[in-house]
Amino acid sequence: MPQQRPAARQLDHPGREELRLEAVLHALSDPVRLQVVRALADLDEEVACSAVELPVSKSTSTHHFRVLREAGVITQCYYGTSKLNGLRRDDLDARFPGLLDAVLAAARSRD
Repeated sequence: MPQQRPAARQLDHPGREELRLEAVLHALSDPVRLQVVRALADLDEEVACSAVELPVSKSTSTHHFRVLREAGVITQCYYGTSKLNGLRRDDLDARFPGLLDAVLAAARSRD
């Protein structure tokens, strides 16, 4: 009998209809998390956590990525030993039209 490989580790993500405005706004209210979202928006592709340079420790960075994922702002999936991150732009735009663009524009205007 052939051995089966264990299923890849799956991370919990809220569905599009489960996205809550207050959770999304809370996730976007932190400057470090907003920096992550800006980087993912600029890159427009899934990237490893290490591709986003942050001024915090690795454990703190992990926390910020988790908050964004649990709020439904980003998606995370394992690819080998890397965790890839992508912005859930389509889901956010469908659920809260214009919100992400407004937040990103406001953040960029402060530069």
